[in-house]
Amino acid sequence: TDASEIVVGVIDTGVDYTHSDLSANMWTNAGEIPGNGSDDDGNGYVDDVYGYDFVNGDGDPMDDHYHGTHVAGTIGGVGNNGIGVTGVAWKVKLMALKFLSATGSGYTSDAVLAVKYATKMGAKITSNSWGGSGFSQALKDAIDAAAAKGCLFVAAAGNSGANTDGAPQYPSCYTSANIISVAATDANDAMASFSNYGAITVDLGAPGVGIYSTSPANTYKTLNGTSMATPHVSGAAALIWAQSPGLDYSQVRDRLLGS
Repeated sequence: TDASEIVVGVIDTGVDYTHSDLSANMWTNAGEIPGNGSDDDGNGYVDDVYGYDFVNGDGDPMDDHYHGTHVAGTIGGVGNNGIGVTGVAWKVKLMALKFLSATGSGYTSDAVLAVKYATKMGAKITSNSWGGSGFSQALKDAIDAAAAKGCLFVAAAGNSGANTDGAPQYPSCYTSANIISVAATDANDAMASFSNYGAITVDLGAPGVGIYSTSPANTYKTLNGTSMATPHVSGAAALIWAQSPGLDYSQVRDRLLGS
């Protein structure tokens, strides 16, 4: 299935949009003229060609860590190109939304801006391989506003080996209707030892152990985590939407959870 009309916002450490296994699947902002120092499309952001860097407050969401690039490759590494890896969706549009720094940390306030940007600029899905802060009404409101525009919010369940029904972690545990909370499974389809779980707060599992994917500067690496599981689900959601564009987010979610 060609999901090249489906935009997936990767809310993370940024994406290496020059990576030879990602560049053809990067979203670009058609209303923005690159590098001219002005906000051509009037969306409040200057030179936001591939997305935006909310850490440094500029239009260059290049990954200076590695996490976001790895996530992006699992969602949409270019398929059938003879190199590297293949994403769940061979053809898709990856929007780079950087709110985590080179050290992998960030502010919830920047995450809120990233979610709002994704919603405004047409992402049908956001892939959210992050968490750990407390409850934020502003973040929940942004996720609910995304739902009102028909967008899915796929979130990592977390890596504490905990039952999040009793000890919630956010954003995966918000009660927003558009969230899919993802645990990590291993090569035997068993739950990874580190994965959070919860009959109420976790929705499904996806591969999250020994996941090989893209990393910056045309390299590849293997990582573990619910961070790696989440983009498998984001990519699958993109394929479902490409196959059946008339579905709403709750129908896409139901197909994923019911099959």
